[in-house]
Amino acid sequence: MTKTKNQPATPKPQDPSSQLDLRLGQSIELLKALHILTRDGKLNQDSRRKLKQVYHLFQFIEKLLKELPVSEQGPTLADHGAGKSYLGFIIYDLFFKALGQGSIYGIETRSELVESSKALAQHLGFERMKFLNLSVADSAHSDALPEQMDVVTALHACDMATDDAIAFGLQKKAKYMVLVPCCQAELARALNHNKALNLQRTPLAELWRHPLHTREMGNQLTNVLRCLYLEAMGYQVTVTELVGWEHSMKNELILAKYTGQKKRSAAERLQALLHEFGIEDLLRQRYPPLGV
Repeated sequence: MTKTKNQPATPKPQDPSSQLDLRLGQSIELLKALHILTRDGKLNQDSRRKLKQVYHLFQFIEKLLKELPVSEQGPTLADHGAGKSYLGFIIYDLFFKALGQGSIYGIETRSELVESSKALAQHLGFERMKFLNLSVADSAHSDALPEQMDVVTALHACDMATDDAIAFGLQKKAKYMVLVPCCQAELARALNHNKALNLQRTPLAELWRHPLHTREMGNQLTNVLRCLYLEAMGYQVTVTELVGWEHSMKNELILAKYTGQKKRSAAERLQALLHEFGIEDLLRQRYPPLGV
């Protein structure tokens, strides 16, 4: 039968990834296994927010991976506090899989999550993904990881885990660190410890006199000190938002690129801030190269 001039053409089937705002080439099977997509391939609002955060972070990481010099073994990436390894799996699926070389190391303390990630990687054929049941601090001394690491990531690593990830990155001479801190409670506790004394010593202590302000000041000051520390250790640091605040309150993204140019002024300012806030005891504990 001859098709008339005005007869509409048969519509082409759409790629399901385009309908769900997924990245081109993203494995639908992977997203279902991670429970980001439902069994019938749908994306609920909570999963959409989670995926938006991971995709946005992947954009930063992809750019850094492409800037790495070509090597025989390919890039290496350590994902600290990996949890269910959403980030690691998506980076592998969208970058490492097609590259055909390089390895991702997921580091997590919960053994059941490590085992489930191992099983999923084996099922999907992601043979260059490795999962280690270690703390962030212990991983720096583990023989299961290479001596040098190209990229270190820590997405929503709670409290001191971000500092441990930084220490790991420094020991492994990481070229890049990508950090999204979470729940900085350690410094808030330190601010509380000498609160009465500091209120007598400086009017600045009014900034953390009330408990809510103590927590907020602890968050802000912790990340400022981290940035100064990285600059003092030879990194160029950029601080930006991960996604819009409507998607996550834990939204600060710290990007660090190793240049080898250690800034003495950054080390001096870090120590001055610790003195001003009455928390000098943290110098040797958290910033050992500067405290000797």
